[in-house]
This record gives sequence, structure tokens and C-alpha cells, in this order.
Amino acid sequence: MEHFRADDGEPIHYKSSGKGPALVLLHGWTSSHRDWNPFLEAFEAGHRVIRWDARGHGGHALQTRTAPTVARMARDLRQLIEYHDLQEVVAVGHSMGALTLWQYIRDFGCAQLSRLVLIDQSPKLLTDAQWPNGIYGDFSALRNERFMAELRQDFAEAVLRLVGEGMNEAARRNYLAQDPSVEAMRQRLRTLAAQPLIDCWASLAEADYRDVLARIDIPALLVHGGASNFYHPRTAHYVRDSTPSALLHIYDNVDHAPHLWERERFIEDVLAFVGAA
Repeated sequence: MEHFRADDGEPIHYKSSGKGPALVLLHGWTSSHRDWNPFLEAFEAGHRVIRWDARGHGGHALQTRTAPTVARMARDLRQLIEYHDLQEVVAVGHSMGALTLWQYIRDFGCAQLSRLVLIDQSPKLLTDAQWPNGIYGDFSALRNERFMAELRQDFAEAVLRLVGEGMNEAARRNYLAQDPSVEAMRQRLRTLAAQPLIDCWASLAEADYRDVLARIDIPALLVHGGASNFYHPRTAHYVRDSTPSALLHIYDNVDHAPHLWERERFIEDVLAFVGAA
């Protein structure tokens, strides 16, 4: 992989391929640039596609110089864009990647961005009496404290439970039955350095981007899973109604990764959105 050095000296790893307007792809928590491999051929046909391993993820060292908070990742994104002198970037963020883009907009506005694609994410993860649109519709600060304690005790199993005990019935069945896909994910998670990812989660859980949505002055495409593990469709409608010039597509019967389950549809939707006048 290529890399550039952030302003704290951390090498930020990324891959770049294709030619044309910039399409920057930001993965979710515990994932890596590899999540985007199924889309490369279609996107590279007309774009320069840049996808990174976010700080603390993928091919980075076990300990980063600076904790991989969402604010630090947004700063890294700004420096990636500046490093390549990118303009009119189409930025695509799944889950944590969407949160990174909202933080970027809070800190830097929509400078250098032309369009956003945000995949299955709430602007505030934790719920309370006035906010039912976070994780599960019922994931309070106290519940998050318990989850973080579980992460410290057995990181891989805590992440699997977060996914498998959510609102997606197929994921629930797979977790209870210990489907081979669950075991494969367990083995992958066990290869990761837990502490940077726990630090990252803490910052994601503290974030609240509801005020940022109204500041988005560029077109946004929202893609949500109709059977998301984490978010009720009302969350998707909240984000759409709070974001100027937002277009919402809900992919029925798929989970928190609608782009992976409906790859051809997602490719078609993104390319149509990018090409719209």
C-alpha cells in the first residue's frame, strides 16, 4: 500500500487506482480498505478511487501515535485530500466512515467535497429519552459502558454480540447457531489490536452530529439497510429530513452493509447519483 504522513507523523495507508474525478471510500469500524474490493472495477472505469485503512485499522501498526478518534480521522482525511490536491471529491462513508465525514464537515465544512454517499449510519449512536434513533433504538450510555467493558474483556466476542444480538433476525439466528460465517468473523477480529479500536469506539459513542446535518450544502445520497442490525428505518428518514438535498434509498431485507448485499444496485445508484446534474 501507499502512504502519506499525517501531521503527527503517523503513516496513513491507502490504495489509489483508476483515473478521473476522485472517489474516496471510507470503511466502517474494525474493517479496512478491502471492504471496497467488490466495487473497484465499476468505480475505476470513470474515477480515481482512493480507499484507506483508517488510523488504527487494517495495515497500521498495533499502536498509533495518536488515538484513532473520529476527530483525528477527519483530520487525516483532510490531509489525505490536501496531499493529493483533490478537488470536487465524491466521498463515500459506511458506518464509521459516515461519522468521519460528518466530523469532517463540522471541522472543515464541505470544502473539496462535491457529493456524499452515507451508508446506514445514525448521527448519534447512544440513545436517551429524547433520542430513540441510535443503536437498536435502545442503547443508552449505561449500556455502552457495559459494552466497552465487554470489549476490554473479549474484544472479538463483544463485537460479534453487538452484530448478532441486534435487530436483524438472520444475524441473530447465525450468531445463536454459531454459523461458519460467525466463526470466520471471530477469527478475523482476533487478529486485530483491540485497544486502538476500543479508543476509536469511545470517540464514536461520544459523538453527536445532529447539528451538522443542516450544514451539508452539497447533494447527499443515503443508503440504508431495511433490516439493519442497528438502526430502525425511522433513523434513515430522520437523516434524510434533516439533510438539505438528501436522497434516501432503503434496501429492503438487508443488514448494516446494504452496499455489500446489493452490490449491483449500489453501484448503479452511486454512479447515477454522481452523474446527476
